[in-house]
Amino acid sequence: MYFMALATDYDGTLAHDGIVSKRTLSALDQLKKTGRKLILVTGRELPDLKQVFPEVGIFDKVVAENGALIYTPASEEERAISPSPSPDLVTRLKKRGVKPLSVGRSIVATWEPHQATVLDVIKKLGLELEIIFNKGAVMVLPTGVNKATGLAAALGDLRLSPHNVVAVGDAENDHAFLRASGCSVAVDNALPAVKDTADLVTRGARGKGVEELIGKMIKLDYQLVRKRSRGVLLGISGGRKVYLSPTDTVLLAGSSGIGKSTLATALTERLVENGLQFCIFDPEGDYDGLQGAVPLGDSSTAPSKEQLLDLIEKPDTNVVVKGLALRVHERPDFFAELLPGLGGFRYRTARPHWLIIDEAHHLLPKRRDDTRAVLSLELPGTILITVHPEAISTDALRLVTAVIALGPQAKSVIKTFCKETGLEPPKDFASPKGERVLLWWPHTNKKPITVKANEPSQSLKRHSRKYAEGQLDEAGSFYFRGPDNAMNLRAHNLIIFAQMAEGIDDKTWEHHLRAGDYSEWFRHQIRDKDLARETASAEKDKTLSAEESRKLVLDAVRRRYTAPATAPEK
Repeated sequence: MYFMALATDYDGTLAHDGIVSKRTLSALDQLKKTGRKLILVTGRELPDLKQVFPEVGIFDKVVAENGALIYTPASEEERAISPSPSPDLVTRLKKRGVKPLSVGRSIVATWEPHQATVLDVIKKLGLELEIIFNKGAVMVLPTGVNKATGLAAALGDLRLSPHNVVAVGDAENDHAFLRASGCSVAVDNALPAVKDTADLVTRGARGKGVEELIGKMIKLDYQLVRKRSRGVLLGISGGRKVYLSPTDTVLLAGSSGIGKSTLATALTERLVENGLQFCIFDPEGDYDGLQGAVPLGDSSTAPSKEQLLDLIEKPDTNVVVKGLALRVHERPDFFAELLPGLGGFRYRTARPHWLIIDEAHHLLPKRRDDTRAVLSLELPGTILITVHPEAISTDALRLVTAVIALGPQAKSVIKTFCKETGLEPPKDFASPKGERVLLWWPHTNKKPITVKANEPSQSLKRHSRKYAEGQLDEAGSFYFRGPDNAMNLRAHNLIIFAQMAEGIDDKTWEHHLRAGDYSEWFRHQIRDKDLARETASAEKDKTLSAEESRKLVLDAVRRRYTAPATAPEK
């Protein structure tokens, strides 16, 4: 499920002349049995609401007094989230003959045409209050307090995101909480202004409209998602914005060093802008220092399931799960342990809204025979990033609904995906030119489109922790062998490389230096062109002694990779 809660106004929406029908109550009960939460958002004061609506206990939370009071029916706890009314205000209004006049825990309410008198008294007293209208009702509340702030407080208690809420209303004071929701709905009897801004308008009025909406939530759920506003912006194609839907499972693939992590970083920035929670599984340190996210784990300690679930409990906390402490063969078991717990959390809350799984061929490898069980909850809102799509579990690939292919081998990526999944590849398409990417929806008849993808505003130190402290495999490691292959010293990261370089004899050092082995390793395995370029200069300078060249190369390495995290980049 994506929509985990229904937030509904009372008068004119759920109720007709203050009464909720048995059919509407039955529909609410049916929705609650699906595991979703019910939130009542009303301008009424709580005692009045309880009197007119004794079945209020069906709701998990009640936002009363137009956002000023949170009530939990199960425990009967009441919590005011704004100050009590000013006694001077109440006294002055009574003296000015404002009737009827109702005073709640925070709200002061009357009816038109007393709004002019109310405004005059507020100005004379110099109070920071505002007037909110509701079909003739005049409600006075502290500035900034409305149904949206009340809903936010209720969702905070429930640990839910407003993106995963369907909200329904009918009047002026409903605008705020409708706009704050993941899907806004107006019942048929709603004011025209409310209908104009809503995502959906029901055919039925009042309770019948709510019953209709509940039916759609149960049957359609993800199909109610507003793709444009709740999706993540990928880029521009043909002058139009292109979005990835929260329902998508995305394969993002291309050759090494082509910009997969850069594109993923740009997507996280769009998620942060939209308030959508994400969790990145980062086995190799590609997202070290990512803005807007909390790192979990380091080069010596792997994160635990408990730590991850504690962090994502808060809807505004994004997490980068770092796997540098794990060897390649340990990663699938690590991920298989974490994913079910995370999947269960997503089942209850629909969060994190997006999972980004880097090096997916390591975490979900084809060779494992239990991937189907690990993926039993499926993967909506997931991005699988890889150099080797053919090495990813076929069960995982079959969940993919969108393919993003990068670089000159983009066409091959799509063909490989089709070969692995048994799908018919599209015809008459080519790899994109320049920095554009191919986007293809495999379960449609459409051809791939070329997209100018967004670029991130931040620049990450690519793989800095992976290469400085991680465990490169045998093929990616550097070997000090010497001129006669007399030794076989393996450096599996840059810190070990620097330590070994300081300890080897000058003859061995210069053998690799003059052969260009250091710059070759930096360029093709570390994939740092700047480091390779600086090192190549030392390799070509025949006037340098072994001691001088060694110092130049190791200084270049340490300046980029082993300086403290607070050190400035050079």
